[in-house]
Amino acid sequence: MMRKHFLFSLFLLFLFTQANGTRTYTVGSPDGKLVLTIYGDGKKQYDRVKYKVDYKNIPVVLPSDIGVGGWQENLSAKETAARSVDLNWTPVYGERAKVRDRFNEKTFKIKRAVHSGELRLVVRAYNEGIAFRYIHISPGAAGADKLIIDSEKINFRFAEGTMAWVTYRAQHDYELLPLRDWTDAAERPLTLQLKNGLYVCLAEAGLVNYSRTKFIIPEGESNVVSCQMDSPVELPSPAVSPWRVIMVAEKPTGILANNDLILNLNAPCQIEDPSWIKPGKVIRSVSLTTEGAKEVVDLAARRNLQYILFDAGWYGRETDPKSDPRKSDVDPERSTVNDLNIPEVIEYAKSRKIGVWLYVNHIGLENHLDEILPLYESWGVAGIKFGFVHVGSQHWTKWLHDAVVKCAAHRLMVDIHDEYRPTGFSRTYPNLLTQEGIRGNEEFPDGRTNTILPFTRFIAGAADATICYFHRKEFKPWVIKSNPNARMLENTACHQMALAVINYSPLQFLYWYDTPGDFRDVPELAFFDEVPTVWDDTRIVAGEIGKFGGIARRKGDTWFVGCVTNNEARKISFSLDSLEPGKEYKMTVYSDGGGEEETKTRVAVTGRNVNAQSVFEAHLLPRGGCAMTIHLR
Repeated sequence: MMRKHFLFSLFLLFLFTQANGTRTYTVGSPDGKLVLTIYGDGKKQYDRVKYKVDYKNIPVVLPSDIGVGGWQENLSAKETAARSVDLNWTPVYGERAKVRDRFNEKTFKIKRAVHSGELRLVVRAYNEGIAFRYIHISPGAAGADKLIIDSEKINFRFAEGTMAWVTYRAQHDYELLPLRDWTDAAERPLTLQLKNGLYVCLAEAGLVNYSRTKFIIPEGESNVVSCQMDSPVELPSPAVSPWRVIMVAEKPTGILANNDLILNLNAPCQIEDPSWIKPGKVIRSVSLTTEGAKEVVDLAARRNLQYILFDAGWYGRETDPKSDPRKSDVDPERSTVNDLNIPEVIEYAKSRKIGVWLYVNHIGLENHLDEILPLYESWGVAGIKFGFVHVGSQHWTKWLHDAVVKCAAHRLMVDIHDEYRPTGFSRTYPNLLTQEGIRGNEEFPDGRTNTILPFTRFIAGAADATICYFHRKEFKPWVIKSNPNARMLENTACHQMALAVINYSPLQFLYWYDTPGDFRDVPELAFFDEVPTVWDDTRIVAGEIGKFGGIARRKGDTWFVGCVTNNEARKISFSLDSLEPGKEYKMTVYSDGGGEEETKTRVAVTGRNVNAQSVFEAHLLPRGGCAMTIHLR
């Protein structure tokens, strides 16, 4: 069914060479601004296939190679089908209540001069970018032969002066680097700044049963980005690759605004009745005792959170293969008391209308997955947080997505942590609410990092960045006094508040390092109490990579806005023209710099009336931010 979906609609162009010269095919995006050209670079019947991409006649991707292992030379191509699609679909949840899927697509049959078999190239042109994938077909009957794919020969050549925001690991920080001398393979998505002023994002979509593909600079090359598979892939014929994506925009805000493209390149929801999937806010229970957990449940109910999580240690030492996630057995290194009764806590939580998530390390998942799923379902567990999962190879990619499918059969939601990065599978199985793959607050990122992530990592989809609040130096002077080297956040209070809007995650962790004893009765917590985790509309109102960002999101008639700056003070302003014309609104602003007489956390809470003609201006402290709610009057 997934394959039928991917092949459903189309429109593009490709080139194959003929004995008397070169023939070129071009395809434009629906708005005509983005044009892909595919052609051969010689005058033989069988030759190399190349492509290029232009935006408003401005070069984006210079002539580059296209192909896979064994399929990059001595080729001919023939167009087989072309269609156009324009439809809207309704996600189970998301950054918008409706998603438009509009593209032109074309399919080409590619043959080699001497070898049998067939390669089909499917290309889609969207207003937001270009996407293409391969379908490998063996000469035998469908499903009869195994195909081995050991490399992808696609590359992306850019003009001199192009810079890329690079991280080599999914949870590491980013560097702005030229396209030369990289020391490792870069994570995807990869955001680039072109010297001509355009922004490009190279991404992967629809990765389900295949090897992860990262980006490298070939040895001795510059200004050329190539694909590197984590492992060979073995699939029955026809073998379908993930989508390779080239997003293009005039501003970095445009790239983020168009990230629905990744979801559009995945199959529709395969869960017949997804009504049991409930996004929400969650707090971790640091206490691994029954009474301590109940105290966290009470806090969650008081602060309008929907879930609590038992993190590592509830069933023993997570890295010990003998630890059994089928029963409570607290890790003695985390607690000297071993009285935790998970079913009892779940029943108590239900009485307070709070759900419970359980963490399970990959070792426990691999050893006991098929046993714990029906058990957790019988306990009433809301979801599972997967820990330290293997990523990269085809084997572990398939295992992980199969595990999500199995969880759906038992009405269990999923949060995948550590190095996994999304490619849109949550459209197909929306019980996968979120995933890490980010340098989140548990690693104490600075303001600069939080102004890079919206335009890099968040293009791929939701990220569980474990937002902290009270775990800051000025909030915990007693900790600093006893341990001067204690690691704590240095971003301002309102910077942290704004992240609840800027960092999209249907399962949003709040107060990551905080316990019930850390909470203070400060008025700005009303913002965290009210902010939702999924949205009816999203607007990117301001932003420059590594400098600042501002995002406005709507739920019903209420808008929530978050703005953050890097490690420098900044003034930002933007229009409130997203508000419905002709209506009046009440805006509450949470800003840094208030006196202690206002709140102990020095957050100023102010209000004003606004409408669609209003302009908001904020003066942000270094590593600061501001947060807003805008209610219809």
